[in-house]
Amino acid sequence: MSIQFENVAILDFGSQYTQLIARRVREAGVYCEIHPFDVSVETLRKLQPKGIILSGGPSSVYEEGAPHCSPEVLRLGVPVLGICYGLQLISYFLGGKVEPSDRREYGPARVRISQASTLLADMPTEFPVWMSHGDLVAVEPTGFQVIAASDTALGAVEDNERGIYGLQFHPEVSHTPDGRRILENFVRRICSCHGDWTPASFIKATVERIQEQVGDGHVVCGLSGGVDSAVAAALVAKAIGDRQICLFVDNGVLRKNEFENVLQAFEDYGKLNVKGIAAGERFLSALKDEADPERKRKIIGREFIHVFQEEAAKLGQIDFLVQGTLYPDVIESQSVKGPSAVIKSHHNVGGLPETLNLKLVEPLRELFKDEVRAVGRELGLPDSLINRQPFPGPGLAIRILGPITADNVRLLQESDNVVQEEIHKAGLYDRLWQAFAVLLPVRTVGVMGDYRTYDQVIAIRAVESLDGMTADWARLPYDVLESISRRIVNEVKGVNRVVYDISSKPPSTIEWE
Repeated sequence: MSIQFENVAILDFGSQYTQLIARRVREAGVYCEIHPFDVSVETLRKLQPKGIILSGGPSSVYEEGAPHCSPEVLRLGVPVLGICYGLQLISYFLGGKVEPSDRREYGPARVRISQASTLLADMPTEFPVWMSHGDLVAVEPTGFQVIAASDTALGAVEDNERGIYGLQFHPEVSHTPDGRRILENFVRRICSCHGDWTPASFIKATVERIQEQVGDGHVVCGLSGGVDSAVAAALVAKAIGDRQICLFVDNGVLRKNEFENVLQAFEDYGKLNVKGIAAGERFLSALKDEADPERKRKIIGREFIHVFQEEAAKLGQIDFLVQGTLYPDVIESQSVKGPSAVIKSHHNVGGLPETLNLKLVEPLRELFKDEVRAVGRELGLPDSLINRQPFPGPGLAIRILGPITADNVRLLQESDNVVQEEIHKAGLYDRLWQAFAVLLPVRTVGVMGDYRTYDQVIAIRAVESLDGMTADWARLPYDVLESISRRIVNEVKGVNRVVYDISSKPPSTIEWE
Protein backbone atom coordinates (compact mmCIF):
# COMPACT_ATOMS: atom_id res chain seq x y z
CA MET A 1 0.00 0.00 0.00
CA SER A 2 1.30 3.43 -0.85
CA ILE A 3 1.63 5.18 2.48
CA GLN A 4 -1.55 7.08 3.19
CA PHE A 5 -1.54 6.60 6.93
CA GLU A 6 0.93 7.43 9.67
CA ASN A 7 2.96 4.26 10.01
CA VAL A 8 5.43 2.28 12.07
CA ALA A 9 8.05 0.00 10.47
CA ILE A 10 8.79 -3.40 12.02
CA LEU A 11 12.11 -5.04 11.14
CA ASP A 12 11.96 -8.84 11.25
CA PHE A 13 14.94 -10.65 12.75
CA GLY A 14 13.28 -14.06 12.60
CA SER A 15 11.03 -14.05 15.65
CA GLN A 16 8.07 -16.41 15.66
CA TYR A 17 6.13 -13.49 17.17
CA THR A 18 6.81 -10.80 14.54
CA GLN A 19 3.28 -11.00 13.13
CA LEU A 20 1.91 -10.58 16.64
CA ILE A 21 3.84 -7.33 17.06
CA ALA A 22 2.18 -6.02 13.90
CA ARG A 23 -1.25 -7.13 15.07
CA ARG A 24 -0.86 -5.38 18.43
CA VAL A 25 0.33 -2.15 16.81
CA ARG A 26 -2.66 -2.16 14.48
CA GLU A 27 -4.97 -2.84 17.39
CA ALA A 28 -3.72 0.48 18.73
CA GLY A 29 -5.05 2.11 15.54
CA VAL A 30 -1.65 2.55 13.91
CA TYR A 31 -0.74 1.17 10.48
CA CYS A 32 2.48 -0.85 10.33
CA GLU A 33 4.35 -3.09 7.92
CA ILE A 34 6.90 -5.85 8.42
CA HIS A 35 10.19 -5.43 6.56
CA PRO A 36 13.29 -7.65 6.34
CA PHE A 37 15.96 -6.82 8.92
CA ASP A 38 18.34 -5.63 6.19
CA VAL A 39 15.93 -3.18 4.56
CA SER A 40 17.92 -0.22 3.29
CA VAL A 41 18.00 2.99 5.27
CA GLU A 42 16.98 4.82 2.12
CA THR A 43 13.82 2.70 1.86
CA LEU A 44 12.99 3.47 5.46
CA ARG A 45 13.47 7.19 4.85
CA LYS A 46 11.03 7.04 1.93
CA LEU A 47 8.46 5.30 4.13
CA GLN A 48 8.70 8.17 6.62
CA PRO A 49 7.80 5.99 9.62
CA LYS A 50 6.91 7.66 12.88
CA GLY A 51 8.67 4.85 14.71
CA ILE A 52 10.65 1.65 14.19
CA ILE A 53 10.37 -1.65 16.08
CA LEU A 54 13.17 -4.25 16.01
CA SER A 55 11.69 -7.72 16.54
CA GLY A 56 13.07 -10.61 18.52
CA GLY A 57 14.93 -13.47 16.88
CA PRO A 58 16.64 -16.80 17.59
CA SER A 59 20.23 -15.67 16.94
CA SER A 60 22.97 -14.29 19.16
CA VAL A 61 24.19 -10.86 18.10
CA TYR A 62 27.79 -12.14 18.12
CA GLU A 63 27.18 -15.19 15.92
CA GLU A 64 28.74 -15.27 12.48
CA GLY A 65 26.00 -14.43 10.02
CA ALA A 66 23.62 -13.15 12.70
CA PRO A 67 21.04 -10.74 11.23
CA HIS A 68 22.09 -7.12 11.73
CA CYS A 69 20.30 -4.06 10.43
CA SER A 70 22.29 -0.97 9.57
CA PRO A 71 23.33 1.00 12.69
CA GLU A 72 22.02 4.03 10.79
CA VAL A 73 18.50 2.83 11.68
CA LEU A 74 19.16 4.17 15.17
CA ARG A 75 20.03 7.60 13.75
CA LEU A 76 16.99 8.27 11.58
CA GLY A 77 15.54 10.69 14.11
CA VAL A 78 12.46 8.59 14.94
CA PRO A 79 11.84 6.54 18.10
CA VAL A 80 13.14 2.96 18.05
CA LEU A 81 11.94 0.07 20.24
CA GLY A 82 13.98 -3.13 20.44
CA ILE A 83 12.29 -6.31 21.65
CA CYS A 84 14.46 -9.16 23.02
CA TYR A 85 17.03 -9.69 20.22
CA GLY A 86 16.21 -6.15 19.09
CA LEU A 87 17.28 -4.82 22.50
CA GLN A 88 20.46 -6.89 22.39
CA LEU A 89 21.29 -5.54 18.94
CA ILE A 90 20.78 -1.96 20.15
CA SER A 91 23.15 -2.67 23.04
CA TYR A 92 25.68 -4.25 20.67
CA PHE A 93 25.63 -1.16 18.43
CA LEU A 94 25.75 1.41 21.23
CA GLY A 95 28.46 0.03 23.51
CA GLY A 96 26.48 -2.09 25.96
CA LYS A 97 27.51 -5.61 26.93
CA VAL A 98 25.59 -8.66 25.73
CA GLU A 99 26.52 -12.08 27.06
CA PRO A 100 25.05 -15.57 27.49
CA SER A 101 22.84 -15.84 30.54
CA ASP A 102 23.86 -18.12 33.39
CA ARG A 103 20.18 -18.84 33.79
CA ARG A 104 18.30 -18.78 30.53
CA GLU A 105 14.72 -17.59 30.67
CA TYR A 106 12.11 -19.33 28.51
CA GLY A 107 8.65 -18.84 29.87
CA PRO A 108 6.86 -16.74 32.49
CA ALA A 109 8.72 -14.25 34.68
CA ARG A 110 7.95 -11.14 36.69
CA VAL A 111 9.31 -7.68 36.04
CA ARG A 112 9.48 -4.82 38.55
CA ILE A 113 9.52 -1.17 37.48
CA SER A 114 12.48 0.71 38.98
CA GLN A 115 11.69 4.22 37.74
CA ALA A 116 8.88 6.08 35.99
CA SER A 117 8.89 6.14 32.21
CA THR A 118 6.58 6.92 29.30
CA LEU A 119 7.09 3.44 27.84
CA LEU A 120 5.79 1.75 30.99
CA ALA A 121 3.22 4.41 31.88
CA ASP A 122 0.05 3.13 33.57
CA MET A 123 1.65 -0.26 34.21
CA PRO A 124 1.54 -1.87 37.68
CA THR A 125 4.75 -1.69 39.70
CA GLU A 126 5.26 -5.43 39.17
CA PHE A 127 3.74 -7.43 36.34
CA PRO A 128 4.02 -10.85 34.60
CA VAL A 129 5.85 -11.14 31.28
CA TRP A 130 6.96 -13.79 28.80
CA MET A 131 10.71 -14.26 28.42
CA SER A 132 12.42 -16.15 25.60
CA HIS A 133 16.15 -15.53 25.56
CA GLY A 134 19.51 -17.18 26.08
CA ASP A 135 21.57 -13.98 25.92
CA LEU A 136 20.98 -10.89 28.02
CA VAL A 137 22.18 -7.32 28.28
CA ALA A 138 24.64 -7.47 31.17
CA VAL A 139 25.55 -3.75 30.94
CA GLU A 140 23.27 -1.20 29.31
CA PRO A 141 24.78 1.24 26.80
CA THR A 142 25.98 4.65 27.98
CA GLY A 143 23.12 7.10 28.34
CA PHE A 144 20.47 4.41 28.93
CA GLN A 145 18.51 4.05 32.13
CA VAL A 146 17.24 0.70 33.43
CA ILE A 147 13.53 1.22 34.01
CA ALA A 148 12.54 -2.36 34.90
CA ALA A 149 14.21 -5.65 35.81
CA SER A 150 13.46 -9.32 36.47
CA ASP A 151 15.23 -11.50 39.02
CA THR A 152 17.87 -12.51 36.47
CA ALA A 153 18.13 -9.69 33.93
CA LEU A 154 17.23 -6.12 33.15
CA GLY A 155 13.72 -5.97 31.79
CA ALA A 156 13.51 -2.59 30.06
CA VAL A 157 15.80 0.35 29.24
CA GLU A 158 15.40 3.78 27.70
CA ASP A 159 17.38 6.69 26.36
CA ASN A 160 14.88 9.50 26.14
CA GLU A 161 17.35 11.92 24.57
CA ARG A 162 17.93 9.68 21.54
CA GLY A 163 14.42 8.18 21.63
CA ILE A 164 15.65 4.58 21.85
CA TYR A 165 13.93 1.98 24.05
CA GLY A 166 14.36 -1.71 24.73
CA LEU A 167 12.46 -4.63 26.29
CA GLN A 168 14.01 -7.97 27.18
CA PHE A 169 10.58 -9.62 27.33
CA HIS A 170 7.90 -10.04 24.66
CA PRO A 171 5.04 -7.55 25.10
CA GLU A 172 3.18 -8.82 22.02
CA VAL A 173 2.21 -12.28 23.33
CA SER A 174 -0.86 -13.04 25.42
CA HIS A 175 1.41 -14.36 28.20
CA THR A 176 2.38 -10.72 28.88
CA PRO A 177 -1.15 -9.61 29.86
CA ASP A 178 -0.45 -5.86 29.87
CA GLY A 179 1.95 -5.95 26.94
CA ARG A 180 -0.50 -4.29 24.55
CA ARG A 181 -0.45 -1.21 26.77
CA ILE A 182 3.34 -1.01 26.45
CA LEU A 183 3.21 -1.17 22.66
CA GLU A 184 0.40 1.37 22.64
CA ASN A 185 2.49 3.66 24.85
CA PHE A 186 5.30 3.40 22.32
CA VAL A 187 3.28 4.10 19.15
CA ARG A 188 0.80 6.60 20.60
CA ARG A 189 2.71 8.48 23.35
CA ILE A 190 6.33 8.19 22.22
CA CYS A 191 5.88 8.14 18.42
CA SER A 192 2.92 10.58 18.65
CA CYS A 193 0.72 8.54 16.31
CA HIS A 194 -2.91 9.64 16.40
CA GLY A 195 -4.41 6.27 15.48
CA ASP A 196 -5.89 6.91 12.03
CA TRP A 197 -5.93 3.22 11.02
CA THR A 198 -9.65 2.35 11.23
CA PRO A 199 -11.99 0.24 9.07
CA ALA A 200 -13.67 3.38 7.76
CA SER A 201 -10.39 5.07 6.81
CA PHE A 202 -9.12 1.88 5.19
CA ILE A 203 -12.28 1.57 3.10
CA LYS A 204 -12.04 5.18 1.92
CA ALA A 205 -8.38 4.88 0.95
CA THR A 206 -8.82 1.47 -0.68
CA VAL A 207 -11.84 2.50 -2.74
CA GLU A 208 -9.83 5.43 -4.11
CA ARG A 209 -6.89 3.13 -4.87
CA ILE A 210 -9.12 0.60 -6.70
CA GLN A 211 -10.71 3.36 -8.77
CA GLU A 212 -7.26 4.63 -9.74
CA GLN A 213 -5.99 1.13 -10.59
CA VAL A 214 -9.02 -0.12 -12.53
CA GLY A 215 -10.02 3.08 -14.30
CA ASP A 216 -12.74 2.19 -16.83
CA GLY A 217 -11.81 -1.50 -16.82
CA HIS A 218 -13.95 -4.52 -15.98
CA VAL A 219 -13.27 -6.96 -13.17
CA VAL A 220 -14.05 -10.57 -12.33
CA CYS A 221 -13.91 -11.99 -8.80
CA GLY A 222 -13.89 -15.63 -7.80
CA LEU A 223 -15.95 -15.99 -4.62
CA SER A 224 -15.23 -18.88 -2.27
CA GLY A 225 -18.07 -18.23 0.15
CA GLY A 226 -15.55 -17.17 2.82
CA VAL A 227 -15.05 -13.80 4.43
CA ASP A 228 -11.88 -12.83 2.53
CA SER A 229 -13.24 -13.03 -1.00
CA ALA A 230 -16.59 -11.58 0.10
CA VAL A 231 -14.99 -8.48 1.66
CA ALA A 232 -12.63 -8.06 -1.29
CA ALA A 233 -15.59 -8.19 -3.68
CA ALA A 234 -17.61 -5.75 -1.56
CA LEU A 235 -14.74 -3.24 -1.59
CA VAL A 236 -14.37 -3.48 -5.36
CA ALA A 237 -18.16 -3.16 -5.82
CA LYS A 238 -18.12 -0.02 -3.70
CA ALA A 239 -15.40 1.36 -5.98
CA ILE A 240 -16.67 0.42 -9.45
CA GLY A 241 -20.19 -0.98 -9.04
CA ASP A 242 -21.52 -3.37 -11.72
CA ARG A 243 -18.25 -3.40 -13.64
CA GLN A 244 -17.32 -6.26 -11.33
CA ILE A 245 -18.83 -9.72 -11.90
CA CYS A 246 -18.47 -12.34 -9.17
CA LEU A 247 -18.34 -16.07 -9.91
CA PHE A 248 -19.15 -18.63 -7.21
CA VAL A 249 -18.27 -22.15 -8.31
CA ASP A 250 -19.73 -25.33 -6.81
CA ASN A 251 -16.74 -27.68 -6.88
CA GLY A 252 -18.64 -30.69 -5.57
CA VAL A 253 -16.79 -30.75 -2.26
CA LEU A 254 -18.51 -27.89 -0.49
CA ARG A 255 -20.45 -28.41 2.73
CA LYS A 256 -24.03 -29.64 2.60
CA ASN A 257 -26.31 -27.00 1.00
CA GLU A 258 -23.43 -24.50 1.04
CA PHE A 259 -23.75 -23.53 -2.63
CA GLU A 260 -27.40 -22.53 -2.20
CA ASN A 261 -26.91 -20.91 1.21
CA VAL A 262 -23.98 -18.76 0.14
CA LEU A 263 -25.73 -17.60 -3.03
CA GLN A 264 -28.73 -16.62 -0.90
CA ALA A 265 -26.50 -14.67 1.49
CA PHE A 266 -25.02 -12.70 -1.41
CA GLU A 267 -28.48 -12.09 -2.86
CA ASP A 268 -29.67 -10.78 0.50
CA TYR A 269 -26.67 -8.44 0.65
CA GLY A 270 -27.75 -7.10 -2.70
CA LYS A 271 -24.64 -5.11 -3.61
CA LEU A 272 -22.76 -7.73 -5.63
CA ASN A 273 -23.32 -9.02 -9.14
CA VAL A 274 -22.98 -12.77 -8.43
CA LYS A 275 -23.27 -15.70 -10.83
CA GLY A 276 -23.44 -19.24 -9.42
CA ILE A 277 -21.82 -22.00 -11.46
CA ALA A 278 -22.91 -25.58 -10.68
CA ALA A 279 -19.82 -27.58 -11.66
CA GLY A 280 -19.88 -30.25 -8.95
CA GLU A 281 -20.15 -33.24 -11.27
CA ARG A 282 -17.23 -31.98 -13.34
CA PHE A 283 -14.95 -31.69 -10.29
CA LEU A 284 -16.02 -35.02 -8.79
CA SER A 285 -15.37 -36.75 -12.10
CA ALA A 286 -11.84 -35.31 -12.19
CA LEU A 287 -11.29 -36.27 -8.52
CA LYS A 288 -12.72 -39.78 -8.79
CA ASP A 289 -10.74 -42.25 -6.67
CA GLU A 290 -7.89 -39.77 -6.07
CA ALA A 291 -6.38 -40.25 -2.59
CA ASP A 292 -3.17 -38.19 -2.65
CA PRO A 293 -3.77 -34.81 -0.93
CA GLU A 294 -1.43 -32.82 -3.18
CA ARG A 295 -2.96 -34.35 -6.30
CA LYS A 296 -6.41 -33.42 -4.96
CA ARG A 297 -5.30 -29.82 -4.56
CA LYS A 298 -3.81 -29.69 -8.06
CA ILE A 299 -6.88 -31.24 -9.67
CA ILE A 300 -9.24 -28.83 -7.93
CA GLY A 301 -7.00 -25.87 -8.79
CA ARG A 302 -6.75 -26.97 -12.43
CA GLU A 303 -10.48 -27.51 -12.85
CA PHE A 304 -11.28 -24.23 -11.12
CA ILE A 305 -9.03 -22.35 -13.54
CA HIS A 306 -10.64 -24.12 -16.52
CA VAL A 307 -14.16 -23.29 -15.29
CA PHE A 308 -13.11 -19.76 -14.47
CA GLN A 309 -11.56 -19.26 -17.91
CA GLU A 310 -14.63 -20.62 -19.67
CA GLU A 311 -17.00 -18.39 -17.72
CA ALA A 312 -14.79 -15.31 -18.01
CA ALA A 313 -14.70 -15.78 -21.79
CA LYS A 314 -18.49 -15.45 -21.84
CA LEU A 315 -18.36 -12.10 -20.07
CA GLY A 316 -16.67 -10.10 -22.81
CA GLN A 317 -13.74 -7.81 -22.08
CA ILE A 318 -12.32 -8.48 -18.59
CA ASP A 319 -9.19 -6.67 -17.46
CA PHE A 320 -8.70 -7.50 -13.77
CA LEU A 321 -9.05 -10.40 -11.33
CA VAL A 322 -9.90 -9.79 -7.67
CA GLN A 323 -8.20 -11.99 -5.06
CA GLY A 324 -8.68 -12.02 -1.29
CA THR A 325 -4.97 -12.28 -0.48
CA LEU A 326 -4.24 -11.38 3.16
CA TYR A 327 -1.08 -10.07 4.80
CA PRO A 328 -0.23 -13.39 6.53
CA ASP A 329 -0.48 -15.13 3.12
CA VAL A 330 2.15 -12.76 1.78
CA ILE A 331 4.43 -13.11 4.83
CA GLU A 332 4.17 -16.92 4.94
CA SER A 333 4.73 -17.35 1.20
CA GLN A 334 7.71 -15.05 0.81
CA SER A 335 10.95 -15.28 2.72
CA VAL A 336 11.83 -11.70 1.74
CA LYS A 337 10.01 -10.44 4.81
CA GLY A 338 12.84 -11.64 7.02
CA PRO A 339 14.93 -14.65 7.99
CA SER A 340 11.90 -16.64 9.14
CA ALA A 341 11.42 -19.88 7.24
CA VAL A 342 8.76 -20.08 4.54
CA ILE A 343 5.90 -21.94 6.21
CA LYS A 344 3.75 -22.87 3.22
CA SER A 345 2.65 -21.61 -0.15
CA HIS A 346 -0.82 -20.16 -0.66
CA HIS A 347 -3.07 -20.39 -3.69
CA ASN A 348 -3.62 -16.63 -3.48
CA VAL A 349 0.08 -15.74 -3.72
CA GLY A 350 1.97 -16.21 -6.95
CA GLY A 351 -0.45 -18.83 -8.28
CA LEU A 352 -2.18 -16.86 -11.06
CA PRO A 353 -1.89 -18.65 -14.45
CA GLU A 354 -0.37 -16.43 -17.12
CA THR A 355 -2.99 -17.67 -19.59
CA LEU A 356 -5.67 -15.70 -17.76
CA ASN A 357 -3.93 -12.52 -18.91
CA LEU A 358 -5.58 -10.51 -16.13
CA LYS A 359 -4.10 -7.94 -13.78
CA LEU A 360 -4.54 -8.54 -10.06
CA VAL A 361 -6.59 -6.44 -7.70
CA GLU A 362 -5.79 -7.39 -4.09
CA PRO A 363 -7.58 -4.93 -1.79
CA LEU A 364 -6.90 -6.93 1.40
CA ARG A 365 -3.19 -7.58 0.88
CA GLU A 366 -2.20 -5.51 3.94
CA LEU A 367 -4.85 -6.85 6.35
CA PHE A 368 -4.97 -9.52 9.04
CA LYS A 369 -8.06 -11.71 9.34
CA ASP A 370 -9.58 -9.79 12.27
CA GLU A 371 -9.16 -6.54 10.31
CA VAL A 372 -10.92 -8.12 7.32
CA ARG A 373 -13.89 -8.97 9.52
CA ALA A 374 -14.00 -5.42 10.88
CA VAL A 375 -13.97 -3.99 7.35
CA GLY A 376 -16.73 -6.42 6.37
CA ARG A 377 -18.90 -5.21 9.24
CA GLU A 378 -18.30 -1.60 8.21
CA LEU A 379 -19.41 -2.53 4.68
CA GLY A 380 -22.61 -4.10 6.00
CA LEU A 381 -21.93 -7.70 4.95
CA PRO A 382 -24.15 -10.28 6.71
CA ASP A 383 -22.86 -12.02 9.83
CA SER A 384 -23.24 -15.38 8.06
CA LEU A 385 -20.33 -14.35 5.83
CA ILE A 386 -18.30 -12.19 8.20
CA ASN A 387 -18.23 -14.69 11.07
CA ARG A 388 -17.78 -17.77 8.91
CA GLN A 389 -15.03 -20.04 10.12
CA PRO A 390 -12.09 -20.56 7.74
CA PHE A 391 -12.72 -23.23 5.11
CA PRO A 392 -9.94 -24.74 2.97
CA GLY A 393 -9.81 -23.91 -0.74
CA PRO A 394 -9.88 -27.63 -1.70
CA GLY A 395 -12.95 -27.98 0.52
CA LEU A 396 -13.94 -31.38 1.87
CA ALA A 397 -11.54 -33.11 -0.52
CA ILE A 398 -8.69 -32.72 1.98
CA ARG A 399 -10.94 -33.78 4.85
CA ILE A 400 -11.54 -37.13 3.16
CA LEU A 401 -8.41 -39.08 4.06
CA GLY A 402 -8.56 -41.48 1.17
CA PRO A 403 -10.14 -41.70 -2.26
CA ILE A 404 -12.74 -39.20 -3.40
CA THR A 405 -15.97 -41.00 -4.19
CA ALA A 406 -19.55 -39.80 -4.29
CA ASP A 407 -20.34 -41.91 -1.24
CA ASN A 408 -17.38 -40.60 0.76
CA VAL A 409 -18.40 -37.02 -0.06
CA ARG A 410 -21.95 -37.80 1.10
CA LEU A 411 -20.70 -39.36 4.35
CA LEU A 412 -18.56 -36.35 5.17
CA GLN A 413 -21.16 -33.76 4.16
CA GLU A 414 -23.79 -35.38 6.37
CA SER A 415 -21.38 -35.82 9.30
CA ASP A 416 -19.99 -32.30 9.02
CA ASN A 417 -23.52 -30.90 8.88
CA VAL A 418 -24.22 -32.52 12.25
CA VAL A 419 -21.08 -30.90 13.68
CA GLN A 420 -22.12 -27.48 12.38
CA GLU A 421 -25.66 -27.79 13.73
CA GLU A 422 -24.57 -28.94 17.19
CA ILE A 423 -21.81 -26.30 17.50
CA HIS A 424 -24.31 -23.57 16.59
CA LYS A 425 -26.94 -25.03 18.90
CA ALA A 426 -24.47 -24.96 21.82
CA GLY A 427 -23.57 -21.32 21.11
CA LEU A 428 -19.93 -22.24 20.48
CA TYR A 429 -19.51 -21.29 16.81
CA ASP A 430 -18.13 -17.78 17.34
CA ARG A 431 -15.79 -18.95 20.11
CA LEU A 432 -14.09 -21.56 17.94
CA TRP A 433 -11.61 -20.83 15.18
CA GLN A 434 -12.72 -23.96 13.34
CA ALA A 435 -14.88 -27.02 13.97
CA PHE A 436 -15.35 -29.74 11.39
CA ALA A 437 -15.50 -33.45 10.61
CA VAL A 438 -12.84 -35.60 8.92
CA LEU A 439 -13.50 -38.94 7.20
CA LEU A 440 -10.75 -41.41 8.12
CA PRO A 441 -9.51 -44.22 5.87
CA VAL A 442 -10.38 -46.71 8.60
CA ARG A 443 -13.19 -49.18 9.13
CA THR A 444 -14.09 -50.57 12.54
CA VAL A 445 -16.41 -53.20 13.93
CA GLY A 446 -19.63 -52.04 15.54
CA VAL A 447 -23.00 -53.34 16.62
CA MET A 448 -26.27 -51.70 15.64
CA GLY A 449 -29.35 -53.45 16.92
CA ASP A 450 -28.64 -57.14 16.52
CA TYR A 451 -26.35 -56.67 13.55
CA ARG A 452 -22.58 -56.51 13.28
CA THR A 453 -21.32 -53.54 11.26
CA TYR A 454 -17.98 -52.83 9.65
CA ASP A 455 -18.21 -49.15 8.83
CA GLN A 456 -16.20 -45.97 8.62
CA VAL A 457 -14.82 -43.59 11.26
CA ILE A 458 -15.38 -39.85 11.60
CA ALA A 459 -12.91 -37.66 13.50
CA ILE A 460 -14.06 -34.36 14.99
CA ARG A 461 -11.64 -31.43 14.98
CA ALA A 462 -12.35 -28.24 16.95
CA VAL A 463 -9.70 -25.64 17.77
CA GLU A 464 -9.38 -22.22 19.38
CA SER A 465 -6.98 -19.66 17.91
CA LEU A 466 -6.44 -15.94 17.38
CA ASP A 467 -5.09 -16.10 13.85
CA GLY A 468 -4.60 -19.73 12.84
CA MET A 469 -0.81 -19.49 13.20
CA THR A 470 -1.05 -21.49 16.43
CA ALA A 471 -4.08 -23.30 17.80
CA ASP A 472 -5.17 -25.31 20.82
CA TRP A 473 -7.72 -28.10 20.72
CA ALA A 474 -11.05 -26.96 22.10
CA ARG A 475 -12.29 -28.43 25.36
CA LEU A 476 -15.81 -29.01 24.06
CA PRO A 477 -18.41 -29.90 26.72
CA TYR A 478 -18.99 -33.63 27.01
CA ASP A 479 -22.70 -33.26 26.30
CA VAL A 480 -21.91 -31.52 22.97
CA LEU A 481 -19.48 -34.26 21.99
CA GLU A 482 -22.05 -36.87 23.00
CA SER A 483 -24.75 -35.25 20.87
CA ILE A 484 -22.43 -35.02 17.86
CA SER A 485 -21.35 -38.65 18.18
CA ARG A 486 -24.86 -40.01 18.76
CA ARG A 487 -26.36 -38.10 15.85
CA ILE A 488 -23.62 -39.02 13.37
CA VAL A 489 -23.80 -42.73 14.20
CA ASN A 490 -27.61 -42.72 14.13
CA GLU A 491 -28.16 -40.44 11.14
CA VAL A 492 -25.24 -41.05 8.77
CA LYS A 493 -25.50 -44.48 7.20
CA GLY A 494 -22.02 -45.96 6.84
CA VAL A 495 -20.44 -44.51 9.99
CA ASN A 496 -20.27 -46.47 13.25
CA ARG A 497 -17.56 -44.68 15.24
CA VAL A 498 -16.66 -41.07 16.13
CA VAL A 499 -13.33 -39.93 17.65
CA TYR A 500 -12.11 -36.52 18.87
CA ASP A 501 -8.78 -34.95 17.89
CA ILE A 502 -6.95 -33.48 20.90
CA SER A 503 -3.80 -32.28 19.07
CA SER A 504 -2.63 -28.67 19.14
CA LYS A 505 -0.80 -26.64 16.47
CA PRO A 506 2.13 -27.08 16.66
CA PRO A 507 3.07 -29.90 16.47
CA SER A 508 -0.02 -30.83 14.44
CA THR A 509 -1.70 -28.69 11.81
CA ILE A 510 -5.36 -27.72 11.99
CA GLU A 511 -6.27 -29.64 8.83
CA TRP A 512 -5.38 -33.32 8.57
CA GLU A 513 -4.10 -33.06 4.99
